[in-house]
Amino acid sequence: MALKVLSALDGARTQFYHFKAIIIAGMSLFTDAYDLFCIPSIMILIGRIYYEKNKYVTPTKVVSIMAAIALVGTAIGQVVFGRLGDLVGRRRVYGIALMIMVLSSIGCGFSICTTKNCVLVSMGLFRFILGLGIGGDYPLSATIMSEFANKRTRGAFIGAVFSMQGFGILATSAVTVVVCEIFKSTANGASKDQTTKVSDIAWRLILMLGAIPAGLTFYWRMKMPETARYTALVEQNIVQATMDMEKVMEIPMDQIVEDNLLPPTLPPYPLLSKQFFQRHGRDLFSCSFTWFLVDIAFYSSNFFQSRIYYDHLRTNDENTNAYKDALNFATFQVIIAACFTIPGYWFTVYFIDRIGRVKIQMMGFFLMALVYLALGISYHAWTKNKQNKGFLILYGLTFFFANFGPNTTTFIVPAELFPARFRSTCHGISGAIGKVGAIIGSVGFVWVKNHKKDGKPKVIDDMAASFIILAGVCLLGTAVTYFFTRETMGRSLEENED
Repeated sequence: MALKVLSALDGARTQFYHFKAIIIAGMSLFTDAYDLFCIPSIMILIGRIYYEKNKYVTPTKVVSIMAAIALVGTAIGQVVFGRLGDLVGRRRVYGIALMIMVLSSIGCGFSICTTKNCVLVSMGLFRFILGLGIGGDYPLSATIMSEFANKRTRGAFIGAVFSMQGFGILATSAVTVVVCEIFKSTANGASKDQTTKVSDIAWRLILMLGAIPAGLTFYWRMKMPETARYTALVEQNIVQATMDMEKVMEIPMDQIVEDNLLPPTLPPYPLLSKQFFQRHGRDLFSCSFTWFLVDIAFYSSNFFQSRIYYDHLRTNDENTNAYKDALNFATFQVIIAACFTIPGYWFTVYFIDRIGRVKIQMMGFFLMALVYLALGISYHAWTKNKQNKGFLILYGLTFFFANFGPNTTTFIVPAELFPARFRSTCHGISGAIGKVGAIIGSVGFVWVKNHKKDGKPKVIDDMAASFIILAGVCLLGTAVTYFFTRETMGRSLEENED
């Protein structure tokens, strides 16, 4: 029989506290996206400042390392903080993850010194630490929101938290535009060969500004109570769970006080045991593998932006300095985020509790595959004309269907399928395997698209092949979702775990 406090949570009407929790949890996802996806713009500025002998372009291996090192930290952080969230409580480690993010974001901006090698080494160190904080935030934010939400709108609430990632992507581009516009106005028309040392401040400022939104929520994050599900089901303290929920939710005490204070018996099997895999192995596989596949595609598309900008939008203007180049690229990012990325998240928020997680995930994977095929098969024709609107619209649709699809649902479903004492851990494992896909997408495909044969770039052939490979990845995601992913819509968390 379900505990009254949990039944009351499942049936509670939407309240102010739900929206407060969305903002508190969402601001960290905002910072996550800001810090992870600002790196292409930062690398443009760094290329202009430190790589004069390389035609002011940051080498591919440097871009790859800077992208990968944060993702490696993220994968480790997801596993470590996910497990800690189940062992010592979601709330206790939530603030730690946030402080790591805030302090390391500031550290990335300082990066200690002004010589090229020293800047890159120190930035890499701080980005790894930043990744640990970002990784810790993923399972904790998803789990906390799922355990506070009612079952009728749980998917929309978790999706709304994750949608803050879209605003973070938009913000990193918008901040780059504003900062570069300000610095450009002080550059006095300096050419690309005359980029001043003042521009070394610009990229540092962009990185450090990302720490502000998350830092502003630290106080409220520390004031959040532990979730009732963790307190009642894991700590076995039903009285405390009841008192916590009575304080923050508008639920009368007489509806949640238990007649029998004996806590439910915990399942006897440990994490990753044979019995665990018999009961939850399929779910862990489906959550992990679909997240792995979508991150290959999603991060590839994001890191293709700089290549697409150079091939389709950038003009060969001799007077383009560091600020103009980064500003133009960031403007392109703003358009993609505002027209495609953010609408995709909110389509999911609106539809997920109406048509379900599985249908949205399958549809997103399948339509992404069709768009990637269209891009890959016709890539030679697309590249003949610069500023080809049809190509850019199709490219933008990869982000729309990723977010109105598996990029959002793979964040939601792991927070709904597993028992309370394993929930944060399993979400962390799923996300960590996903980040392996992100590393493949952001590093592997960056190398592919910059591959040279006999000293000559083979960008057109390799980009076309990359899009076709990504189409295959998405078709595989469609199949895995169909055969292995279970629907969680409309059921309580306790019903889903059974």
